[in-house]
Amino acid sequence: MRFKKQQGSSVPEVNLIPLLDVLMSVLTFFIIASMSLTSQKLAGISLPGAGSGVSEQQTPEQLVVGLDKQGKLLLKGETITNADLAKEMSSFLAKNPQGAVILKADKELPYQEVVKVLKEMGKLGGNRVSLSITKS
Repeated sequence: MRFKKQQGSSVPEVNLIPLLDVLMSVLTFFIIASMSLTSQKLAGISLPGAGSGVSEQQTPEQLVVGLDKQGKLLLKGETITNADLAKEMSSFLAKNPQGAVILKADKELPYQEVVKVLKEMGKLGGNRVSLSITKS
């Protein structure tokens, strides 16, 4: 019998693509399995819903000050002056030590005007003065 003589020694090649496909499939399986295990409920434990708890932090009393398009200060629907605002803020903050003063300014008002009013309010109320914004 005659055998064919091999022409040089050939090194076997390793094709990595099928190996990576298998590894990704195994990884995907373990990720899905771990996600399904973490959502299991513990026996005998019922967790409270979001609405059933009692809020520990009470919202402080608020004094809402408005600033319209023309730059006029509004308090309780009436136009007031800076001096009247200072009196109202002082009396409100004296009665409510944890109270907050909220400025609601018209969006068409130049920001420089809003900052000017906020600075004046900040002199009286310090860190208890805030600017109200809305979600877009």
